[in-house]
Amino acid sequence: MRPIDSRDPLAHPEALIRRVYAYVAYRVGDGPAAEDITGETFVRAVRYRESYDAAKGRPADWLLGIARHCVSDARAEGATHSPPEEVVATGDVAAEAADRLALRAALSDLSERDRELIALRYGADLSARQIARHLGRRTNSVEVALHRALGRLRETLGEGEWREPRVSEPSTSPSRSHEGM
Repeated sequence: MRPIDSRDPLAHPEALIRRVYAYVAYRVGDGPAAEDITGETFVRAVRYRESYDAAKGRPADWLLGIARHCVSDARAEGATHSPPEEVVATGDVAAEAADRLALRAALSDLSERDRELIALRYGADLSARQIARHLGRRTNSVEVALHRALGRLRETLGEGEWREPRVSEPSTSPSRSHEGM
């Protein structure tokens, strides 16, 4: 086994775990399924740690690529739908629940490509430049595609109901609800 050093993509896992979980939760929802997929991502990362190439990107980019495959595999197996977790209410519970349900329904109406862009931007908290590097595309094309995806989301939700998610540090606890979902 390789010693942990500065070239080890898993040398500082805390922030990476939060980022991967936030991305996965955007794709499949908070809860046990997201936790399982995040765990599988790190199992694969440990297994294939030797394949990491720092010249090709940061550890977070590498892990998000693995997470994308894990989400896809879980969806193929039908393992991404789990009952919602209990969350401590901090405001108007009915309005927050309605917003979350409306957003989830609107997201499900988008194409897979649009959902992926939104998850990378707001779940994984990546910039357009980072998304472009991650997907092997040009920054400008990602910015345009993201703008259009958000436009379609606004259209589905109706202008009065849309509030762009705040991009913030993912929660420290994978079981907590995420802003913007």
